[in-house]
Amino acid sequence: MTSLRDKRALVVGVGGLGSPAAIALARAGVGTIGLVDEDVVEGSNLHRQILFSEADIGSEKIDAAARALRAWMPPDAPVEVVLHRTRLLPDNARAIVARYDIVTEGSDNFATKFMTADACALERVPVVHGAAVRWHGTAFAVGSRGRPCYRCLFEDIPHEHAPNCAEAGVMGPIVGVVGALQADLALAMLHGANVAGDLVTFDGKRDTCRRRRVPPRSDCPLCGVRRIQSVDVSRYVLASTDSAC
Repeated sequence: MTSLRDKRALVVGVGGLGSPAAIALARAGVGTIGLVDEDVVEGSNLHRQILFSEADIGSEKIDAAARALRAWMPPDAPVEVVLHRTRLLPDNARAIVARYDIVTEGSDNFATKFMTADACALERVPVVHGAAVRWHGTAFAVGSRGRPCYRCLFEDIPHEHAPNCAEAGVMGPIVGVVGALQADLALAMLHGANVAGDLVTFDGKRDTCRRRRVPPRSDCPLCGVRRIQSVDVSRYVLASTDSAC
């Protein structure tokens, strides 16, 4: 069986999705957890960002998350937490993701989602994308070969404004379930399971999950015939803040 103690997992966005994903990965035995975020803990988010407490309000998320992860790990199985005090940006995305064996992405804006997808594909690092709005959430696994990929589902950043979870609202348990699903898919890939291309959707009102395989698109701009070759800032011009759900 694959030893997780030597594996490195990166969590992009330490919010409602990143919190349960980071906990699950650490408690499963992944030896190194990297955290990418530059936001501070806000009281209005505590209902869904389970790594934090009221005592953490005003602290930088990655500092509070690192304290919580280390405190929850048993003494005989410590976790190394690597802090990336930044957003994922065009000039750092590839260098950051290249340091890890798996990435979970839980940002709340399309620019960061596409940037993570592109950087992981170019560096051949598997990634699990997560999203949650209102009562619904999704987790999508992309393998190291990068096909099918995030752009097979969503070709590019929407031209119109798409509300994030802070604007549209999200139920706390939804992000908890989706974050756990992301960790499950990530751990499966670390163990060599063939889950790349699996899309899991969760309906919180019906309390149901559906799992299906996403087919690759021949005309996909990232993994198809004409492939993206770089993480170019012009592709992510709608980037805003990277505060995760």
